[in-house]
Amino acid sequence: MAYVNLHTQRWLREELAVALVTKLKPNMVLPEEFENVNTMTCEQGQVLRWLGLQEIDQLHWFGVTDPDPLCSWCWQKSSCPQQFSFAPSAHEILYGTIPVSSRVAKRLLRQARSWVEAAQSYEKNQLGLNQIFFNSLRLAWVVCLLADTVALLRALALTRQPAEVPLLRELVPHQMHLDLLEE
Repeated sequence: MAYVNLHTQRWLREELAVALVTKLKPNMVLPEEFENVNTMTCEQGQVLRWLGLQEIDQLHWFGVTDPDPLCSWCWQKSSCPQQFSFAPSAHEILYGTIPVSSRVAKRLLRQARSWVEAAQSYEKNQLGLNQIFFNSLRLAWVVCLLADTVALLRALALTRQPAEVPLLRELVPHQMHLDLLEE
């Protein structure tokens, strides 16, 4: 289900600061800091929350935000920073610009993706693209760009209201201005 290869994902993140969030393959091998796809944990099992991406160093910071953390009983408490950093390049799909385990990514996948898919399906039917089979990836890409352009132009046209001009303005009588000054 990786729609864009890892090299392109890294380029999008580093050069354009674009976040690419996709659903994961069910059989994906996870790094050891991920207990499962939805949870990031420390070595001792404390759940970590995403605190943000430090863009200068390209590091994601995860920390303990639980009001009653396991840290109180942890044997590494004295040496634990309770904040951990991971480079997005360590696993571009899981970390990227927005880590898959973060609430932001979960909400994007749950809400925005369904909106985008519905809009794309609507545009595909409006433009008659559902009747065409593309056997060329480049041609499909060009047609998708054209379809997006049509959608943007339509949105622009709908958001800009033309100046309201009365159709009968030429027939409306005008009062002549008389400069009658009292002397």
